[in-house]
Amino acid sequence: MTTSFKINLRRGMTVTGKWKRNRYQVERLLGEGANGKVYLVQRDRSWYAMKVGADAVDLQSEINVLQALAKQEKSGGRSRQDALPGGASGEPFLIDVDDLYGSDGREYSFYIMRYVRGVTLSEYLSQNGKEWFPLVGLNLLNKLAALHSKGWVFGDLKVENVLVADYGYVELVDYGGATASGRGIRQFTEIYDRGYWNAGSRSADAKYDLFSFGVLCLQLLEPKRLQQLTTGLPQNRSIEELLQLSKENETLKPVSEWLHRALTGDFWDAAEGAEAWRLLMHRRQLRRRSDTPGWLKGLAAVSAVLLGVSVYWLLRGGL
Repeated sequence: MTTSFKINLRRGMTVTGKWKRNRYQVERLLGEGANGKVYLVQRDRSWYAMKVGADAVDLQSEINVLQALAKQEKSGGRSRQDALPGGASGEPFLIDVDDLYGSDGREYSFYIMRYVRGVTLSEYLSQNGKEWFPLVGLNLLNKLAALHSKGWVFGDLKVENVLVADYGYVELVDYGGATASGRGIRQFTEIYDRGYWNAGSRSADAKYDLFSFGVLCLQLLEPKRLQQLTTGLPQNRSIEELLQLSKENETLKPVSEWLHRALTGDFWDAAEGAEAWRLLMHRRQLRRRSDTPGWLKGLAAVSAVLLGVSVYWLLRGGL
């Protein structure tokens, strides 16, 4: 999906904020969607991501979410690296907010966020192997759990909005769909949407994100067959089709029971889902089976990496 507004920031251009006068040099376009474009920019030898909004009101709503999260995190104290935006680096996610003038003479709002060095979830698994799937999935669930504990639902969870860095570290990007619990989901992508599959409402609750997580697993490992399910009549869509798909995929078979609970709303929140996922990863009977899928065979090595990463962040936190 592309944006309807016309703004094109070219490499080497310098963008100066209208109010704060901070200057940013444009490197390249990182991505674009229905509500804005994101550019890689540099200031004082540091790299950032600049999101320019197609609609000032929509962008301000997203900024309000990020500011609320930052305020809640600050008042509650920093926790683990899988907590909230910017948690791993210790840097705030939201850096600057201002306006700029486009080449068409119009004024556009933008905000500057910490640049997340990573690749999309699908790219990461393609480059590093499906054996990283359980660890990345656990990190993503922990990230959602932290968000839910603060009273927010991510809403627009999809492959494109999850970036993965070294050792399976996960960062959520594009908080345009983040919604306070109990309200109507602000922004969503149909195929990941609970309502699209006639599986529930579009009210923001933790189970909405877990449903999207379940579809995300299918999108990663059965993209063609999942897409085929969207061609039927809307009234015929159901979670039974999704559940059957999870049972037929060899990689997903070990987690098909977990996916059943996520898609049917059996988990209370992502914290419960993460704990069930973690226990499933360590089930001895699955590890001992000779026909265990590759991603479970590689679990021991992945667990060792996870331990090393945890020790690293503990030591860094003590510096």
